[in-house]
Amino acid sequence: MTELILVAASGLAREVLASVHAGESYSVRGFLDDDPALVGATVDGMRVLGRIDDAGAFPKAKFVVCAGKGVARQAIVGRLGDLGVGTERYARVIDRTAVVSDNSTVGPGSILLGNVVLTAGVEIGAHVVAMPHVTFTHDNQVADFATVTAGVSLGGGVRVGRGAYLGMNASVRERCTIGAGATIGMGAAVVQDVPDCETWVGVPARPMMPPGPARQVPIDRKEGD
Repeated sequence: MTELILVAASGLAREVLASVHAGESYSVRGFLDDDPALVGATVDGMRVLGRIDDAGAFPKAKFVVCAGKGVARQAIVGRLGDLGVGTERYARVIDRTAVVSDNSTVGPGSILLGNVVLTAGVEIGAHVVAMPHVTFTHDNQVADFATVTAGVSLGGGVRVGRGAYLGMNASVRERCTIGAGATIGMGAAVVQDVPDCETWVGVPARPMMPPGPARQVPIDRKEGD
């Protein structure tokens, strides 16, 4: 059985650990994490073996990066690449309860947790995280480092850009595009394209405007002041 190392001892890593333990594809060796307080400690019964830069000490193991945010996963993958960890060294973690159709694809380093569904012709990129009960319907395309949280539903033909984040129980209308680096709030209903790097919330979803300048309260002055 292939040894697996979970990079970043996060809450997501604990979920991945539980998923792997319930399956038969990998044997988890332990975690790597840069928090010095964690090195040598145990998390859910598995040891933190060292820092991320210690990955070279495990030449036969495969890795999965368990940082919750796509930008953090991307940074870690870059660091591991500098250490010689190539694409072929990344595992796909697919929970045994997930449903992946024969004509769907899942990229290296991606994580599909419990009861995720890929119906038909779905393309999941590299280092994507799909949390429990996500539904990807026909012809969805999800780019690298995207994060799709619990209960999200995508209509047919939806495209999710690189590093986008979709909050819990959000839904996206068919054929809409979520831009790279965009954030969709919890429970939002997206019915039109979302530009890159914008945050949209609500039903129907709209851009979340940045706070404006503080309102100036006029000061009463006596005549002659």
